[in-house]
Amino acid sequence: MGIKIVKREGKSFKDRIYLPAILGGMMTTLGHFLRNLRDTSNIKTLNYPEEQPKDITSRYRGVHRLTKRDDGSVRCVACFMCATACPAECIFIEAQEREDGVDEKMPKVFTIDLLECVFCGGCVEACPCDAIRMDTGIFTFVAHKREDFLLTKDKLLSFEAKKEKA
Repeated sequence: MGIKIVKREGKSFKDRIYLPAILGGMMTTLGHFLRNLRDTSNIKTLNYPEEQPKDITSRYRGVHRLTKRDDGSVRCVACFMCATACPAECIFIEAQEREDGVDEKMPKVFTIDLLECVFCGGCVEACPCDAIRMDTGIFTFVAHKREDFLLTKDKLLSFEAKKEKA
């Protein structure tokens, strides 16, 4: 078994202090800055949130919502599959029996912490009842207090699906 010794490059003092590489990067940045300063018409900007991006597809994941059955009851059966599949562990469910005599559970508490959520869509894929979706079209959620980022069951049920443009 032969061992191959590879000669390490960059043993000179100039290579070890990285100064030429740093200066080269700074010169590139300065060149872009000066070019944009001379001609500002080529700078692509978006006055967000007044202007919304036009490149958002219908498959883009927005804020979560809970769906309802035809009779108006919550479609969720509190099986905890979404909470189990969530890599961020941001879904909190407390189950209770249904009051209408149907032999299944329903969520007493269903909370999603948007500050912990990574919007991966794992909860949507894991749900066997199609009870949770991320098709609200709400991509920016702004609030001033941490409590406002906790979406409760009532708030999740109040969101509607985004209407597709024809």
